Amino acid sequence: MARHDRLSVWGAMLETGLVPLFYHGDPGVARAVTAACVEGGARAIEFTNRGGKALSVFAALVEWRDRERSDVALGVGSVVDAPTAALFIAHSADFVVGPVLNAEVARLCNRRKVAYVPGCGSVTEISEAEELGCEIVKVFPAGELGGPDFIKSVLAPMPWARLLPTGGVEPTEESIRAWLNAGAACLGMGSKLVRKDLVDAGDYAGLAALTAQVLGWVRDSRRPG
Repeated sequence: MARHDRLSVWGAMLETGLVPLFYHGDPGVARAVTAACVEGGARAIEFTNRGGKALSVFAALVEWRDRERSDVALGVGSVVDAPTAALFIAHSADFVVGPVLNAEVARLCNRRKVAYVPGCGSVTEISEAEELGCEIVKVFPAGELGGPDFIKSVLAPMPWARLLPTGGVEPTEESIRAWLNAGAACLGMGSKLVRKDLVDAGDYAGLAALTAQVLGWVRDSRRPG
């Protein structure tokens, strides 16, 4: 079962303001990437279900987390159906993220008190996700949907919405400030953060430093004034 309940997971996402996401088929590399993001200050990390070894690698990550960093929430991404969500929940996923909204996944996660963050691309989908109990909704693909202006437009009639834009968020102060100033609750960042060149070079110190820098920009952007 999940080590962290959904209230803790949502809290970690909202407090830090960043959810790094990645996939790698080598368990050793996946552990090193996760450790680097954690060293940089991330507390909720999404491992995407994008390869044939995703489940076995995720299970290895959970074992590492339980042994080394039990405070970190590990979730699975790119989940589009309930059977897949159930497999990862059985392997102790703390949260489930999808590129789409699936009511069956929402009901499954609610039954097990596991946080579900579905991908939505319209005000109607966001409202449906909230009706299904999703506290945080992923806006995807955020860049193509209109960028920070889309976030601002949604929040005008729905100021209670907590939106996590993914796709189009850059690891720069300008980009992070724009998304957060528009009202984003937290940010999802994949290959722009977990860069292929850093991973291929084994530069995990560089990845940790980049994660810390991004989180520093998040904190600076949230300061009043």
